[in-house]
Amino acid sequence: MVVRRPSPSILLALACGLALLLWMLFGDLQRFSAEAPEAEPARDVTLTRVEVQHSNAQRFSPRLTAQGQLSAWQDIELRARREGQIDALPVAQGERVEAGQTLLELAREDLPSQLARAEADLELARAELAGADQLRQRDLVSRTEQLRLAGAVAGAVAEVEQLRQALEHTRPKAPFAGTLDQLNVDAGATLQVGEVYARLVDDSRLRATANIAQRDALDLEPGLPVSVRLLDGSTLDGELSYVASRADEGTRSFAVEARVDNPERRRLAGASASLIITRAEQSAHRLSPALLVLDTEGQLGVYAVDDDDRVVIHSVRLLAADSREAWVTDLPDSVTLITLGGGFVSDGERVEPVPAEDDALLDGDGLPEAPDSGAAVN
Repeated sequence: MVVRRPSPSILLALACGLALLLWMLFGDLQRFSAEAPEAEPARDVTLTRVEVQHSNAQRFSPRLTAQGQLSAWQDIELRARREGQIDALPVAQGERVEAGQTLLELAREDLPSQLARAEADLELARAELAGADQLRQRDLVSRTEQLRLAGAVAGAVAEVEQLRQALEHTRPKAPFAGTLDQLNVDAGATLQVGEVYARLVDDSRLRATANIAQRDALDLEPGLPVSVRLLDGSTLDGELSYVASRADEGTRSFAVEARVDNPERRRLAGASASLIITRAEQSAHRLSPALLVLDTEGQLGVYAVDDDDRVVIHSVRLLAADSREAWVTDLPDSVTLITLGGGFVSDGERVEPVPAEDDALLDGDGLPEAPDSGAAVN
């Protein structure tokens, strides 16, 4: 009997089936083995590096600069209260006078004799009234007569006082100490009632006035220190004496006044000057203006990192700034600011903080003169 040899295709099919069976058996054993396969090593995540500086809050007194002008603390026009011819001018124009000093002399004419007669009439009226009072006690004078005599005394008193006042008006006196800045009359001229004859100026103190923008006037109160800087660079010290309660309708600004001493009586009334108002002291941070950014809501802020090295954007309020430094508030008393790299990170992102080499701008050493918070045009 002849045995046929299997064809090559059948042998190949059997070999493939056997290989598949062996793969299925050994594959399941490896998949369900007791030991788990080794985990792949974690990929290395690189954090963004930022430069940071630590900042502590400091006590700071912000200052506000406003352009204004000076005027004398007291500046009045003197007007005649009685008509008459000018007999003498005891004070010359430009002279210094004391309070109560006579400024000019008007002709008294017959006023002294009228006063003497009125005083005699008053004395007589009082004597008659005194006699009537005694007779009244014995019912020898009627009540009506007694009242008539009392009225006569009152009329005599009024006439005497009127004449005495008229005599005083012929010798007008300085209401306060100052300089007779103007003298508009000459001796021999006739002065009319209500006519301006002189101008009296008290320049020992000055009034500095300015207008403050409404955004800067909210925390201003009388009593705050004020330094007035003159055009020649010199300064005068004083204090804020008045802050308007209502803004001007045209400019929406608030008028302020400051009382400034002028012990040397320098001729400054009417001159322009800068008012530097020192506001109340408060807690603030000093930093570079380059660190200020705008947050997502358009508010001024700064980049910082928290204790978990995550980026935080703090909103701040600007108190004062110039080209070298800025003072801001509304930050924590202690904060770590991002000084370099803030533009490449976002809020909440984890970063790798690197201490800055130079933190002189944040530690308070070598502070220059505090900047002004702004200027209001008068």
